[in-house]
Amino acid sequence: MKEPAPMRLAPFHRAAVLVAAGMFLAACQTVNTVSEGADSNLMLKGFDPVAYFTEGRHVAGSPAIKADHDGLTYRFVSAENRERFVKQPAAFVPQFGGFCANGIAYAIPWGGDPDTWKIIDGKLYIFGGQSSKNYFLMDERRNLALAHRYWQEEVRGMPPRVQTAKRLLFRVPHYKSGKELEDELRSKGTKP
Repeated sequence: MKEPAPMRLAPFHRAAVLVAAGMFLAACQTVNTVSEGADSNLMLKGFDPVAYFTEGRHVAGSPAIKADHDGLTYRFVSAENRERFVKQPAAFVPQFGGFCANGIAYAIPWGGDPDTWKIIDGKLYIFGGQSSKNYFLMDERRNLALAHRYWQEEVRGMPPRVQTAKRLLFRVPHYKSGKELEDELRSKGTKP
């Protein structure tokens, strides 16, 4: 009896397998980082985490002034900011791995934009845009408590794509659609 020939994938199928593997590996990242130049795990898209506190605004850091913390790279506008960070990183790192705080309140790790942020109780929270921030602030204390609970119990350490898919299929009990949030915000006299 003749042995079956080994299975060979056509070039298209090999490419599809490689793309799928790449997507799987990309899903393994558990914080919101980007890759830029020599920095493959760059937090806050290179914005200085200390400047949010000292200057009250987001300021791009320099690729020449950086520090690593927990395997992530942070950039700074000055050596002084870098030193402040190195001495007390927990005071400056963004909460929820840099993901949108409003998304985390729904157990969904959406990307966060470092230009939309707020310091709450001395901690840096990043949002996915102004509407997301506005929705979060409609009930800041409740959303903050929900976000911390979901981050601790469910989101932290999970591949974001897996967690997002899970929570898009199985919504949290307090889920509101974008339309519902927009209507609620308008009813309070605020533009989304």
